[in-house]
Amino acid sequence: MANILPPGLPSLLSGTTYDFELYKAARILVEELLKLKSGEVFVITADTESDLKVVSATAAAAFAVGAKPMVIITPSPLGVGKAADPMLPIKALAAALKEADAWVEFNNQWLLYSTPWEIAMKENKKLRYLCLVGMHADMMVRCIGRVNFPVLREFMEKFVELHKNTKHMKVTTPAGTNVEFDLHPGRPFICHTRADTPGSHMLPGQISFAPIYESINGIIVFDGSIYPPLGLVKTPVKLHIKEGRVVKIEGGADAAQFEAWLKSFNDPNMFMLAHMSYGLNPGARLTGNIVEDERVWGCTEWGLGYVNPYLTPDIGGRKAASHTDGICLNSSVWLDDVQLLDKGKVVHPELKELAKKLGKE
Repeated sequence: MANILPPGLPSLLSGTTYDFELYKAARILVEELLKLKSGEVFVITADTESDLKVVSATAAAAFAVGAKPMVIITPSPLGVGKAADPMLPIKALAAALKEADAWVEFNNQWLLYSTPWEIAMKENKKLRYLCLVGMHADMMVRCIGRVNFPVLREFMEKFVELHKNTKHMKVTTPAGTNVEFDLHPGRPFICHTRADTPGSHMLPGQISFAPIYESINGIIVFDGSIYPPLGLVKTPVKLHIKEGRVVKIEGGADAAQFEAWLKSFNDPNMFMLAHMSYGLNPGARLTGNIVEDERVWGCTEWGLGYVNPYLTPDIGGRKAASHTDGICLNSSVWLDDVQLLDKGKVVHPELKELAKKLGKE
């Protein structure tokens, strides 16, 4: 029998997933989050570990609204951030990014905090950068295509507002996290809900801030994932924190590997805490992909190493050889004496109804 299916349809039916939903998510990405305009230059970066279906759908969506997409694919570096520099075409990549109106990063080995990223963010003041590292079709559909962004924005803005007059915070988890710290009145809360203004933006569903580093004391237990170098952890990794620095690491094989990786840089700043973040994307799941893991509803996440200048304008950031993030699941959080989260569930009365609208009771 002759093949009477339209060209392209056989491949569509051969096992690929989310072909229709992915394009809808890509349209939301370029139209609602980035607000791309006709004629704008839109750079999409990826590496040889990236999901090219996501890359293609996003480029098509950008072209459909009249933007000028340009896709740059490089070999996957053997590290992230500054550790990626030796394998990157730094000057050529930076030159392209300096002329872009918007940039979305789909690299699996991320360029965030690398030298090309630093050059682009410093010299291109109009650039709208959106970090979607490691994005794949399933994640893009769940975390972008099926999210009610107007409600999420309202929820997250109110969430940040509740921190406004807070001086002291406490975070605990069932896995053993018990850490306290003070907030710095001059440091911002970075609320990731959109990417339509110049600057650095992340996948919506995360709020990040930098406490007063020397006030951070206690125990932080990563029981979700750590990346780099691990991904999903098999056994919890326990960090002893004194005045914002990791002074001891305990646990099994994962803890030993993590400590060895930190020491491998021969950089004391890799043992310094960089930021805390909340995970608040209603579609996120714990998968081992850090960009999704750190948005799992009700988690808290701690970064170590490099500090983004946007988080600490008073000190202009902090240099480090690289950066890593670890996930603490089912977090309980207190703002002074008022409880905000209880084992990952929203308990503050001003937030509960909005959480319900997002499907999170």
